[in-house]
Amino acid sequence: MAAPMLRGCCLARRGALACIDGGSRHGRGAAIGCRSSGKRGRSSVAQQPLITAQKSGKGEHAWAAVVGLEIHAQISSNSKLFSGSQVQFAAPPNSLVSFFDASLPGTLPAGYQITQQRLPIAVNGSLEYSVCVGKKRSQVITRTARIKQIQLEQDSGKSLHDELRSQTLIDLNRAGVGLLEVVLEPDMSCGEEAATAVRELQLILQALGTSQANMAEGQLRVDANISVHHPGEPLGVRTEVKNLNSARFLARAIDSEIERQINELENGREILNETRSFDCKLGCTIPMRDKEGKQDYRFMPEPNLPPLLLYDTASLPPGADPQQVINIDRIREQLPELPSETREQLVQQYGMLPEHSFTILNEVGLLEFFQNVIKETRAEPKKVTSWILNNFLGFLKQQNLAVNESPVTPSALAELLNLLDRKAISSSAAKQVFEELWRSKGKTPSQIVSEKQLELMQDGEALNQVCLAVMEEHPQVVLAMKRGNPRAINKLIGLVRKATLSRADPTVIKEILEKKLSS
Repeated sequence: MAAPMLRGCCLARRGALACIDGGSRHGRGAAIGCRSSGKRGRSSVAQQPLITAQKSGKGEHAWAAVVGLEIHAQISSNSKLFSGSQVQFAAPPNSLVSFFDASLPGTLPAGYQITQQRLPIAVNGSLEYSVCVGKKRSQVITRTARIKQIQLEQDSGKSLHDELRSQTLIDLNRAGVGLLEVVLEPDMSCGEEAATAVRELQLILQALGTSQANMAEGQLRVDANISVHHPGEPLGVRTEVKNLNSARFLARAIDSEIERQINELENGREILNETRSFDCKLGCTIPMRDKEGKQDYRFMPEPNLPPLLLYDTASLPPGADPQQVINIDRIREQLPELPSETREQLVQQYGMLPEHSFTILNEVGLLEFFQNVIKETRAEPKKVTSWILNNFLGFLKQQNLAVNESPVTPSALAELLNLLDRKAISSSAAKQVFEELWRSKGKTPSQIVSEKQLELMQDGEALNQVCLAVMEEHPQVVLAMKRGNPRAINKLIGLVRKATLSRADPTVIKEILEKKLSS
């Protein structure tokens, strides 16, 4: 399986630009790959769309959707880019604002956003990600989205709208916070594909330590550029859906906007080049502002910032202090294991199915939980994987809990699997113990097994007598088994387990029954 990664970005000398737009975030005018008319050219990536947007009526062409993304990740830092103000989630409004952030008289001339939009730190890269498809989502397809550019910029303040009082209040806590913006070319075709690409990038940023990328806390926000067209025809006019802060809402917003655009065009209306937002309650996008023909954004060089100089080993000036320059090759050598490499290792080391490796890695904290269980159990890795995905993860979702909120610890699950592995308890008893672990915090699996008398019968002679008694009580079932009825043996096994209060191993029961019937 191809490794999802960021690659091929060109790096060079980069300066900084100031965006002056009266306090708003900068925009790009035309969409990625657009002509000034608002209609885009074709993508240069030769890959089939993941899905066709929608089939039209009989005799008409199908629709295809095109999606590009602008992803803003908050840089992991305790302070803002150009001030000492603290960065903290959910702080009281305007409590983390310096004079510089507020652009008060006597400070440096802020009041505008500093961005590398015109001179990005990296260009022409790619992001590889994999999508699970098929009825059981067991088929893994690797996709590629081109990265147009990666740049640093400042975050802006936040508007808080009080509809009851018809007021808009400004919170400057975010103003000046460092952002990493990754611009993906329009190489995606649906909401699920875009959400998967964002999730892959999120994992990469977290692995690198670049950003915590917690979407719930606004540390990763996405703007989606969307258009539809008939295959083989020029791309349509795009709309931009702003500030999507969850992968689920991103997928829903894109699919909703695709459907809206198709309906508009099929009913003879035009698509406006506009900015929209997603209303999660209504499940649709709503207009924010018209972008067509507006020239609101102007850029100028920021005179107070020196150029950022990046080198590789070949271009490093002779005698340069390695502590004072940025050497890209040196950084590359220090990169940690990336998500794609982790998934590949899970597949190779533990015999895990590729689709299972995605689930293990995508759930926050689940990989560490899995690894801790593996360290403490003698059970086979495949059994550990099955229990974590089918039982542990299922309970988490039922209770709407995160992995780190689980009352079942890795040690407890490992102990339970050890009991099961040495056949001290049956599979059904193990499930009872697991359920009890969720209710009885602090108890160990061994304590629960002892209290509820769930141990498997270890007395072979006693079990032999129970099997004999069941056979004598149900001669018709025994006769059916002798005549070759395959269901009869299962019936007898069930009767023996009932007689032993499910404390007998079904495999051992079957061996005893077959031996008695053949004698």
